[in-house]
Amino acid sequence: MITNELLANGTVIREPVGREQGYWVGCPGAFYDTTERAWYLTYRIRRPRGVQPDRGGEVRIARSTDLQHWDDVLTITKNQYNSASIERSCIHRGKDSQWRYFTSYVDPADGRWCTAIMKAPTVAQLNPAKHQVIFTGAPLKLEGVKDPWILEENGVYHLFLSIAIPTPKTSDGSHATLDIFNTGECKSGTGLATSHDLDHWEWQGVVMAPGDTGWDKYCRRINSVVRVAADVRRLHSNAERGARNAEQSQSLVTSTATKYLAFYDGSASHLENYEEKTGLAVSLDLRHWQTQTPSRPKLISPHASTSLRYIDAKFANDKWHIFYEFARPDGAHDMRVVTCDAADLPF
Repeated sequence: MITNELLANGTVIREPVGREQGYWVGCPGAFYDTTERAWYLTYRIRRPRGVQPDRGGEVRIARSTDLQHWDDVLTITKNQYNSASIERSCIHRGKDSQWRYFTSYVDPADGRWCTAIMKAPTVAQLNPAKHQVIFTGAPLKLEGVKDPWILEENGVYHLFLSIAIPTPKTSDGSHATLDIFNTGECKSGTGLATSHDLDHWEWQGVVMAPGDTGWDKYCRRINSVVRVAADVRRLHSNAERGARNAEQSQSLVTSTATKYLAFYDGSASHLENYEEKTGLAVSLDLRHWQTQTPSRPKLISPHASTSLRYIDAKFANDKWHIFYEFARPDGAHDMRVVTCDAADLPF
């Protein structure tokens, strides 16, 4: 079973550049390429505000064939977008063999988070100068769109995104800090877009939003989704089988249906914006999600802020690989991975 203790002993992939709160390396986005038999991992390096290059200064892509040794193969800085900060990214190799890199950054045009895509034949050829913005907040009646993560299901790509949902507190001045998620003038939820080719995306709407109470009443940000089989019980009429009396007219029938488990980041207010913990949610259709952890987070660090966030669960080589960002005793965050069997997942 995945437990706090197991994750506390995960293999450290990357260390932060500083040893105090505000420094972290994390928000992983993992992809296993079966052609190369290699892992690609997107991640972000962050420093406290006021420490140059300030906030989310750079993102990188690392490659590994054994989950132990990781080589950085690409670095992108926020200056290449003329942006105040870069956030979570993800990478995917399409059926056309082209690599697509999805990333999020603060749009210099309006101070809102946006999500962009770039494409190239190899990872090394991904070029920020050729990026194309695919989602911004205003057309969707949102205040920001960031943190992309992809699930391919039945030939359809599902792009989950962190979104800033407006509230009565939201105003034009909410973006003055260039990070509305850190103001308390929005709520942080999850949106969904779908595609059949990774290039053309259709917005599906808000799929998970915070409630009015609870440890996650400010933020519910889905970070990754796992597909599982679930037993579903339903009433079945025996009339079709020629039942002869009322007592035999109905029976319980158990069938197998597809069920989805999401790891999501939660927080009670914007004051925990950088220190979220992990909750669990379930869905039958990827569009309607219900939390399974209404009272408290499921997974936390034993250190400092207790933050454990950005879990990315990926299945490869008959194992589940859990990548995540983890709060250390000094308050900084490092990036880790654990490998486990399907039976260990918290279903």
